[in-house]
Formats: sequence, C-alpha cells, structure tokens
Amino acid sequence: MAQFSNPVLSGSHPDPSVCRVGPDYYLVTSTFEYFPGLPVFHSRDLVHWRQLGHVLDRPSQLPLQGVRASGGLYAPTIRHHDGVFYVVCTLVHGTRETGNFVVTATDPAGQWSEPTWLPEAAGFDPSLFFDDDGRAWWTATREIRDGRNEIYLREFDPESLALVGEEHVVFRGAMADSLWLEAPHLYKVDGRYVLVCAEGGTDFAHSVVVAFADEITGPYRGSQLNPVLTHRHLGRSHPISATGHADLVCTQHGQWYAVLLATRPYGGYYYNLGRETFLVPVTWEDDGPVFSPGTGRVEAVYPVPDLPPHPWPEADPAWMFLRTPESDFCSLTERHVRLKVRPESITDLVSPSVVLRRQQHQSFHASCELDFTPAGSTEAAGLVLLQNNDHHVRLLLGADRVVTLVRRSGGQDEVLAETQVAEGVVRLGVEARGQEHQALIGRRPLGEPFDGRFLSTPVAGGFTGVHIGLYATSDGVPSESWADFRDFTYRTLTGTAGE
Repeated sequence: MAQFSNPVLSGSHPDPSVCRVGPDYYLVTSTFEYFPGLPVFHSRDLVHWRQLGHVLDRPSQLPLQGVRASGGLYAPTIRHHDGVFYVVCTLVHGTRETGNFVVTATDPAGQWSEPTWLPEAAGFDPSLFFDDDGRAWWTATREIRDGRNEIYLREFDPESLALVGEEHVVFRGAMADSLWLEAPHLYKVDGRYVLVCAEGGTDFAHSVVVAFADEITGPYRGSQLNPVLTHRHLGRSHPISATGHADLVCTQHGQWYAVLLATRPYGGYYYNLGRETFLVPVTWEDDGPVFSPGTGRVEAVYPVPDLPPHPWPEADPAWMFLRTPESDFCSLTERHVRLKVRPESITDLVSPSVVLRRQQHQSFHASCELDFTPAGSTEAAGLVLLQNNDHHVRLLLGADRVVTLVRRSGGQDEVLAETQVAEGVVRLGVEARGQEHQALIGRRPLGEPFDGRFLSTPVAGGFTGVHIGLYATSDGVPSESWADFRDFTYRTLTGTAGE
C-alpha cells in the first residue's frame, strides 16, 4: 500500500486551516511578522501541496511595520461558501491596524480583497462556519485571565462582512484549570454540532479537545475522551511533539482527515524548523472524532488517502520579507537577487534589506555567490540564519574584504570567526548536520562548528522556525550601494541523524 510521510508541509507552517471545493483542497498557515502573509496551498490528494500565492500580498493589506518578533498574523481560517473564499485572521500587536479581519476572493490564487476590520470581534484565532440553513457563524478565543480562555460564538453576515446578533459563550475548556483554550473550529456531523479546539498551549502540552451540542448556540458538552489527541504523555524524547491546532476536512468520498501542527525536536528538545503541518486520518464513533485510529498519536507515515495521486512539478519556495517593505529595495529574478544596501538592521524591529525562505530540513546546505564591494566601513552583505532580531547568525562580507561570522543570542553579538578574502565574487554558505552548524567560504570551513540550539523556540522564544536569508545593510549610515546574490542553493543533506 502506498504511503505518505509527515509533515506534508515542512518548515515553519503552523496553525494550518483547510477547506475542500469539489476535488480541490486549499490550505493556509500563519506567517507572523513575514510579508507577504498567509500562503495559500492547493492539493488534490491532501499529500502533495503547491503554493498558489499569498492571501495578503499588497502592503495596503498588511501593516506589519514595527510589529515585534512573533507578532503579526496568527491562526487564519479558510472557508468556502457560494463561490466565495473567506479567510479570517488576527493581526496581533499591530502598530497601525490590529485585531481581527476578514478578506474574500472568488479565486484562492487571488486577488484577495482589502481587509475588512472587525473592531466588534474580540480575541484571536477566529473561524467561520456555514450552517446548512444558510446562516454563518463566527467563533473565536478570548482571554479571561492568566491564560484561561473562553470560546464565543456570534452570527456572521457574509454580505456586510460583519458580526450581528447576540453573543454566546460556548466553551471554557475540557480540563479543570484549562490553559490556552484556543483555535476553535465548528462542524456539523450527523446533525450534531462539533467544536474542535486546541488546549494546553502550543508547545509540549498542546492537545486537541472536542465538545458537542444539539443546537448551534449550545450548550456544548466536552467529550469524556478529552483530550482526543496529544503527545504530552509521550515525553520530550518522542520524535513528534506539540500536536494540536487541528482543522478537519471531509473528502469527496466521505473520508475525514485533520491537518494540524506539530514539531520534530532534534538534538534534545529543540525544534529549529518551528511548527510544521501534519496530516492524520480521522474516523467517527459515537463519542466523536478518533484521530489516528489504531494508535491515537500522530505518525510519521500513513497510507495515502483514497484520492487520485496528484504530485505537482517542483517549485522553489517563495521568498519573503521581514515585515512590510516601505521602499523598493529588492530585485528578484530566477537565479539573481539584488538588494539595496540600506541603514536598516536585522537586529531592529524594522523591514531591512533581506529576503528569506524557511529552513525545511534538520540537515541542510545553503549557499550563494555574492558580488559586492562595500563602499563604506559599515556596509556588509551575506547570509543569515534568522530566528528573530535577538537570535540569529550573520555571515557577512564587509569592509576590507573581511568575512565575519557572528552569533547573536539573547540580543548580544559574539564574533565566532573572521577572515579576509580576495577581490571578486565569493561563495558564502552554511551547512547543518542536526544541531551542528558550519560556516563555509567556498568549500572551506570558516571557524569551528557551532551549536544551533539557540535558534530554537525553547531557547529563543516566539512561534516561528528558522528562516535562511540574503541580507545587506549599512548599519545606520545612508548608502547608494547594491549587493548581488546569484546561484542561491538550498538542499537537504541526507544520511545524517534526524533526517
């Protein structure tokens, strides 16, 4: 029997949400402070996904200026009704607009509308449910106090894109003293309303819980089997952890699946790839949904869904920016990236001259050719491994043709190695074999191997995985220079531990 491997989206693809339109499946994930926001993926077999674009790809849609690391876009939901796609999401800690919003499109590849902001919608992690009587409903999470949350429900008008009518608090958690009840999604199965939520926080104690009601407004009763999915009882040495934030979808053949987030720790309880998107089968019994029947845990391998296999031609992942760019500092072609050298620094909460892609493998090689002649003592360009502004690695060519390797941890810079290189094009690279990282100039190591654990969320905090970037800066000084990057290469290193 043919099988597929988890995760189905590797690297930082947390908080997945999915919907089906005929034989086609569409999925979105969180992107936090990265621009464009909310990638849209398309599949016909739930295993192979191709990116169509982004929901928020225009600066007017996504005001991320000044947003803190791991602020920005949290937990989108995608739904389809009467020929229209809806995405609802929360912009957290925005410095301009902030809060919940909805965007629409008739084609998930875009163009998506400008956001309609919903100041009357409290909380975060919104979702939409379209009932079979034609009415639509909004669910979301809001904090009561100290991480204790509640789920509320209110009718949603698809014409005016507004919340209407009375509010109903429907659930306050499955566990006594429940913490971080969130990510509510509502379904109707065999005439019964099913509320699926996350609980326990989005790290080691993450879980999926369910509640049921006969009427849309409740009362909702938690399942006696809660949590219906968690890995917290398996220990931190288990290869898959932090399972939760599930969204369900029924195939055209009546089979159910869930997309959810989980992590793959390596080198101890560290997960540099962030929270990734996994796929698990779901069946239904009298007590509700059974996730991963037979084992009750998220497995690395499953039989493929009963859908025609539909792989897509391979495509390079889309480049992303850090926050919303306010100037045209980048030229992108197929094998050439040109960055304007600007005063903004990656250590600040700004949009510097950097383009990034997700780290997607525990062991990898990343390198590029850099054609750059610094015009001043503060100018530098090269590669970065970015977790956030206070935790990253910079491998930069600067004044006097000196290449410097800097580790920034806890907001403090430490020079690990430096060397002078000849005039002309230089190839900069980084290789990771598990948590052991090595900087490269051409094929030669620069300095000693360094430990990459400080780039993981358990050390650095936040909600994102590592992103690999091309970066140029003049560190606070005006500049007219440009840096040219060619032949960027990213590939997995196979045959190493954890792969």
